[in-house]
Amino acid sequence: MGSAPQLDDIEAAAARIAGYIHRTPVYTSRQLDALCTASVHFKCENLQKVGAFKARGASNAVLSLSDEAAARGVATHSSGNHGAALAMAAARRCIPAHIVMPANAPAVKKAAVEGYGAFIIECEPTQAAREATLAQVVAETGAAFVHPYDDERVIAGQGTVALELLEQVPGLDVVVVPVGGGGLLAGVATAIKAMKPGVEVVAAEPVGADDAFRSFGLGERQPQPNPQTIADGLRTALGERNFPIIQRCVDTIVTVEEESIVKAMRLQWTRLKSLVEPSGAVSFAALLEHPERFRDRRVGVVISGGNVDLDHLPW
Repeated sequence: MGSAPQLDDIEAAAARIAGYIHRTPVYTSRQLDALCTASVHFKCENLQKVGAFKARGASNAVLSLSDEAAARGVATHSSGNHGAALAMAAARRCIPAHIVMPANAPAVKKAAVEGYGAFIIECEPTQAAREATLAQVVAETGAAFVHPYDDERVIAGQGTVALELLEQVPGLDVVVVPVGGGGLLAGVATAIKAMKPGVEVVAAEPVGADDAFRSFGLGERQPQPNPQTIADGLRTALGERNFPIIQRCVDTIVTVEEESIVKAMRLQWTRLKSLVEPSGAVSFAALLEHPERFRDRRVGVVISGGNVDLDHLPW
């Protein structure tokens, strides 16, 4: 296992991927400020290329490969957003991408991966099946494995979200980040604590997929046996590389109910006029469910993605 990414790794990633990603906007809403009794600033990674922050980490990983390694292509397992991001980054570098996807992944996410010209290999919707199928693909192709979140290059790329947010919104008191595998959280928390150590970092996680919450509280990584949540991007197990970073740089982790996720998603659609997927709404759901923690504070909320299956909305 390599060393944890530091601020200089995140800054190098920002320079490396600058021409490959969007500098996403920050949205605000007076109505949502009033509802939360806080000053809320939404970092809109749902408007990122491929519709999610994953474009950052995948691009950094692909662009970091030597020409010799890149020629053999890249491979990963993904419920969708990382797969699409890796497919996009591979297409930009004109190399093949092999994406192992669970059979129950949203159709919109499968279509996105296919749209970038990647090869999709379906598997059963379990972590064990993902890993076994991927191992077979890597053995057959020689492709470089780019883990969706447990990879130093990916973590550094995701941390570039924080570099932009801190520049766009001075004087933040707290930043809220959704957590699934933990790559986004680890990268963002690393950058924030290096640049603005006084800013509180809060992670948000669905009650039905709360391995990060349990791991953080017990001080040891806990299993994610059977996650049940509409936030499909957060059903993954907490990454081995990410956990010690989260222990060191994250102030607290809160959980949110499914009803809060749907409410947050609806409010972001109707008030921000912004297409947000359930996983991307979890951070705002934390403000709705735990208002006392954020009252009268200047809050950065990371919207992680906006890839929604419009034929299967949660209302």
